[in-house]
Amino acid sequence: MASMDINDIFEVLPHRYPMLLVDRITDSDFETYIIGEKNVTFNEPFFAGHFPGNPVMPGVLQLEAMAQVAGILLNKSSGREGKIAYFTSIDKAKFRRMVKPGDTLRLEVHFIRARLQMAKVIGKAFVEDEMVCEAEMSFTFSKD
Repeated sequence: MASMDINDIFEVLPHRYPMLLVDRITDSDFETYIIGEKNVTFNEPFFAGHFPGNPVMPGVLQLEAMAQVAGILLNKSSGREGKIAYFTSIDKAKFRRMVKPGDTLRLEVHFIRARLQMAKVIGKAFVEDEMVCEAEMSFTFSKD
């Protein structure tokens, strides 16, 4: 079991506020799976307009949070340290329930396969034990 705090995450991901959407990694073997968390607070900038009086975390940001966790897994695996994983596709995305301020989003990503400069993962997001979002995601890696 390996974990990472926010300072460790800063060393791997290029994202910063307001686009950094992972607070910690709670578990990973850095080869086949990773589990991260995002504490969803009312102070998130997107809640001001999505939606006033009924704040809901946008689904695309739930996918982005999963992608960032995937980016850590992919960066740490297969000798790709220092590379940035860029989205190339999202398949089979489903949103099952709204994510609201006060929720803790648990982001679970499992490696499916890699070929040359491409990788594919499956991600699932949970609030407590309820799945809120899932998708298959593909990535390519930066050249530098």
